[in-house]
Amino acid sequence: MNNFIFNTSKSVRFGVGLLSSIGEIAKNEIGQRIMLVTDPGMMATGIIERALTILSLSNIDVELYSDVAADPPEAVILDAVERAKERNVDGVIGIGGGSSLDVAKLIALLVPKNDTLENAYGINNAKGPRLPLLLIPTTAGTGSEVTPISIVTTGINEKMGVVSPVILPDIAILDPELTVGLPPHISAATGIDAMVHAIEAYASASPNNNPVSKIMAEKALSLLSHSILLAVREGDNIEARSNMLLGSMLAGQAFANSPVAAVHALAYPLGGHFHIPHGLSNALVLPHVLRFNIETSASSYTDLAPIAFPDLIQLQGQERAEAFCERLAQLSKACGLQQTLREMNIPKDSLPKLAADAMKQTRLLINNPREINEADALKIYTSSY
Repeated sequence: MNNFIFNTSKSVRFGVGLLSSIGEIAKNEIGQRIMLVTDPGMMATGIIERALTILSLSNIDVELYSDVAADPPEAVILDAVERAKERNVDGVIGIGGGSSLDVAKLIALLVPKNDTLENAYGINNAKGPRLPLLLIPTTAGTGSEVTPISIVTTGINEKMGVVSPVILPDIAILDPELTVGLPPHISAATGIDAMVHAIEAYASASPNNNPVSKIMAEKALSLLSHSILLAVREGDNIEARSNMLLGSMLAGQAFANSPVAAVHALAYPLGGHFHIPHGLSNALVLPHVLRFNIETSASSYTDLAPIAFPDLIQLQGQERAEAFCERLAQLSKACGLQQTLREMNIPKDSLPKLAADAMKQTRLLINNPREINEADALKIYTSSY
């Protein structure tokens, strides 16, 4: 067995209704003056109002930052950091989807003035220390509450990552009630996103792919694949919501240590150029990347196939891996997600630019089980068109 490192959040707390505990947790473990980070969509749900009331009852001084945008640009992060410095906050709470949680991580990192955003980009460049950090996901998708990764949109349409165990949060709170109000399409896209995390973590060519990540990826994929349709079709089913949230977290722990690969690399340009939500971007390219991979590296997908779709145990080898790809595509369609780039109104003449931009994601491509070049990427985009 190769040497490996496995890092995750210090404390993970799961429970229906656990939002009610954040006042006590903040007072004892996060800080007396905190910045609560979220987005405009969350403000309309009532969840943030509840959180503010709970924090107020514990005499926590809260600076609310609710201007997080999807695929957050540098300007949003720097604006939030300046406001946090002005208020002299001593802790950060993030509530929402992956974008809000990613911004919260970087606020906690940058307020103490030991790092700059520019210097923190890349792997293990963030130095810290950071402010105490509590993250509360409201989607079952990104797993950001247990990952050492924050993705930022730089310039017009490119993305860069801050990747460092320094930004792993102190506490992750998983409250399935907070995901009950998710619309079906968002439930579907974020759920497929989490499945991609599990699949890519399990198959990753990273030298840090390890038995702990594999076990978590297997359990995550089982929970997610067996619950996603129910969560999409019966949004108030608390058992399905619980399974999705736990599966998303386990997948996050898996890929935080055994990194994702070409599915994400090809998804990022779709978000950068056409503002397609990250989960949907992953869903659009997933089966096509896997079909490319199984031509030379089928074994991981052969292992995973019956975990997600038990009846595929009847098949063997390459046939099982190919069936896995088809069933993933069918599941995405059954969840109501778009299946082609054409459906997203992406011009066909933009595919070469997408392929060229995907090649810039070297941090991700190096983990793909099959080497991929620009011509391969263009073929994959074309097949998904």
